[in-house]
Amino acid sequence: MSEFILQYKIIPVTPFQQNCTLVWCDETQDAALIDPGGDLHLLQAAIEQANVKVTKILLTHGHLDHVGGTAELVRKHGLPIEGPQREDAFWIDQLPMQCQMMGFPPVQNFQPDRWLEQGDRVTVGREQLEVFFCPGHTPGHVVFYHAGQQLAWVGDVLFAGSIGRTDFPRGDYDTLVTSIRKNLWPLGDAVQFIPGHGPMSTFGTERKTNPFVADHRFG
Repeated sequence: MSEFILQYKIIPVTPFQQNCTLVWCDETQDAALIDPGGDLHLLQAAIEQANVKVTKILLTHGHLDHVGGTAELVRKHGLPIEGPQREDAFWIDQLPMQCQMMGFPPVQNFQPDRWLEQGDRVTVGREQLEVFFCPGHTPGHVVFYHAGQQLAWVGDVLFAGSIGRTDFPRGDYDTLVTSIRKNLWPLGDAVQFIPGHGPMSTFGTERKTNPFVADHRFG
């Protein structure tokens, strides 16, 4: 059986301390950046330290703190972009406005090379991540899941002790709760997840203790 696994390093970026993740295939040293929100010097330092080759960008959703470094990375390195789901195109189109509203330096919008859907798979070297469509925080939000390591990148869908905001345009609380309970919980209580902000947790812990989506709230 192969000893190779998907390695990762979490790199908090932007004033919002968004958890960008550098992930790479142990066998090929091919890597991807999940949600490169900004602070490209920090991302470059992590890439050099890991001694890997970034071959693509993976995006969970179109909010500025998750995608703000994307256009510059594409300009410098010609990287393809996979994700989010196409319903988040309006957020990406409005990146200049998002920058203005949040007081961020201006960034360019961009066009993903591949919009993702429920059941799609993305590759990092020889490793595969499963794609789950989890709208609610934004209408086109996706989650990435590595079955071998029972590890998920959930963006702003779920946090340790909380869930994503739904007061943004086209956010919806009931849709978000349904996304979590129908798409994430069946993956198993042992699954660890890396949220868009804050510490890691497990689906099992959140099912027991999260005040928004704990099982006891739903009888």
